[in-house]
Amino acid sequence: MTAEWFYALAAAVFGAVLGSFLNVVIHRVPRGKSVAAGRSQCPGCHHTIAWYDNIPVVSWLALGGKCRRCQWRIPVRYPLVEMLTALAAGGSVWLYGPGLKAAWIVAFLCILIAITFIDWEHQIIPDPLSIGGTVLGWVGAWVCLDITVLDSLIGSLVGAGLILAIALLYKAARKVDGMGGGDVKLMAMIGAFLGWQMVFAVLFVAAAAGSLYGIWLMRRSGGDGKTAVAFGSFLAPAACLMLFAGERLLTLYLGALSVPR
Repeated sequence: MTAEWFYALAAAVFGAVLGSFLNVVIHRVPRGKSVAAGRSQCPGCHHTIAWYDNIPVVSWLALGGKCRRCQWRIPVRYPLVEMLTALAAGGSVWLYGPGLKAAWIVAFLCILIAITFIDWEHQIIPDPLSIGGTVLGWVGAWVCLDITVLDSLIGSLVGAGLILAIALLYKAARKVDGMGGGDVKLMAMIGAFLGWQMVFAVLFVAAAAGSLYGIWLMRRSGGDGKTAVAFGSFLAPAACLMLFAGERLLTLYLGALSVPR
């Protein structure tokens, strides 16, 4: 096994463990509970979960997705978050090597994963994640990321400003709130990590995906144009996509525009 594979595999294992903690964050933070106090309990019977039933992915498979004590069905979200975090950590170390930059990218991806699932279930984006992530992005631009501090600060302003402007225009036109303050703060964080150049692409991808989902949701449930969609759960994955493939996608897009018709 080469050193690159070893580091990436070790990071993936650590990422799975980190994903187990993210599940705690996703479950407790929207409910106003501390993520540090108390061991994990089954939401069904409130029995303390033994360590051997809390091994990332493995325990869920071994238990058949059910609590050992009360047979409460454990949502597939738990192993999914653990696998996504393992992939995020292993992939980051594989691409950037073990070091400060990879650690910062993993932190960014972990926050995006948590926000995606929290917003999808509760339609809220907790301030400690978005605001804390924004500060983390500014510091990262100073110490290890591939953007300047100025680009990071402008990215936050542009990202938050775009969402705020869209929200105000939507409310003026439809007389209802279209986006919340959580989306504004999330885009500030995304801009802090990716820089202002990527903000527009993230918003475009998220809007396209969110619109397609909204159309499907309206057709399935018979809703109308005011059907609520958790936009943060589209912004976060779009940010992940642009983080790893943004420059290549923009190059392909600009190349296609330059082809003579």
